Amino acid sequence: MARTILVTGGGTGIGRAIARHFAAEGERVIVTGRRPGPLKEAAAEIGVGTAICDHTDPAALTRLLDDLPASIDVLVNNAGGNIAFDADGRTDLASYARDFRANLDANLVSAALTTKAVEDRLAAGGAVVHIGSIAAEQAAGSYGAAKAGLANWNIDLAHALGRRGITANVVAPGYIADTEFFRDQLPDERRKQLVAATATGRAGVPSDIAGTVAFLASPAARHITGQVLHVNGGARATR
Repeated sequence: MARTILVTGGGTGIGRAIARHFAAEGERVIVTGRRPGPLKEAAAEIGVGTAICDHTDPAALTRLLDDLPASIDVLVNNAGGNIAFDADGRTDLASYARDFRANLDANLVSAALTTKAVEDRLAAGGAVVHIGSIAAEQAAGSYGAAKAGLANWNIDLAHALGRRGITANVVAPGYIADTEFFRDQLPDERRKQLVAATATGRAGVPSDIAGTVAFLASPAARHITGQVLHVNGGARATR
């Protein structure tokens, strides 16, 4: 029986790769995003359902519930990104506060709000997977702080949902090529440095993350919860 998968920020990059992976397995996939264009492209390419939603906005999430089924087997909190790339360059305290809070909202609060919004619809035995970042372990400003907070908050979530047999984990990518993350602002020299830092000698690709998310949502991972799985080619090793 096909499961229902909700992928936030699923119109491009990692989110679309995750949606594509599940759709290819015959699952019912719904992707959300703020921009109609990428959602239409995703629907045409991989045959997923779509809904426009800003996941930082409680009112938008409340409206989204009308477009969602009564039961959701897998929630993938992928919406987010480093808002610093969109900053206007102002350095006054009010602008700093605005930009700092924007990264927290986009990468931490959005996941918390979305999970809370659909909590009662999460099916027993299902899974919640958040997309974190290697930045949580590095000096990465408010973006890194948000992703670190996501990993910490997920521990409480895992305990809360575990009573219903629902797992909650974080997948933390390293450098992933073929996404909009760097807004075409990544210098070639920096890209070479990121690739050189890996043990595998290559950049990650969205399908690397999609495969890991699919594993965490599979029957094989029912006793894995409250964890961060690092997918960075060895750029930052753990033990």
